Amino acid sequence: MFARFGVPKALISDRGTHFCNSQLEKALQKYGVTHKLSTAYHPQTNGQTEVTNRAIKRILERSVGYNPKNWSEKLDDALWAFRTAYKTPTGCTPFRLVYEKACHLPLRDEAYENTRIYKERTKKWHDSRLRGDKNFKEGDKVLIFNSRFKMHPGKLKSKWYGPCVVKTVHPYGTIEIIDKNGVSFKVNGHRLKKYHDGYNNVEEKEVVELDD
Repeated sequence: MFARFGVPKALISDRGTHFCNSQLEKALQKYGVTHKLSTAYHPQTNGQTEVTNRAIKRILERSVGYNPKNWSEKLDDALWAFRTAYKTPTGCTPFRLVYEKACHLPLRDEAYENTRIYKERTKKWHDSRLRGDKNFKEGDKVLIFNSRFKMHPGKLKSKWYGPCVVKTVHPYGTIEIIDKNGVSFKVNGHRLKKYHDGYNNVEEKEVVELDD
């Protein structure tokens, strides 16, 4: 603790044997730390300890339920829940404050992997049901669907704005486009459809004029 957080001004503890011994007293005297003892008659000496105990007691009340006799069996789970919970005053969890890294159990890592696979399958199924060609590339002309487009009011007016030009194709369906005014912004590819102006992929043909 000294190497990570520095030397404290004082150490406030109860009268436990692991805090009251000659080895600890020599270490505290060497670094100039004042050792204060709290008593059962005046627990307000260490307010942060009381706040911690109150939070752990609240977790035990919710986990034990109607059988409070087995609270000792739930104590380890309650302590783990408290140490891995986000604390507003410190802006992190107690676990991260001590070990400088987030806590991820193997079960939680497996849950993250399953969630990622599920999202990929859902996206693949959703993309397969989309109509039209959604394989955009740089330089394509596209129209963007805007449900809040109020320039031409009325139900019979088109809500497709454009044409715009595709600037960059990002992964996971994000497309960066440039509108008529030269403004660049990113949209979801599902809101776009290709724009055909009548001149793309049309071969030029020779025009023959006929006399009367």
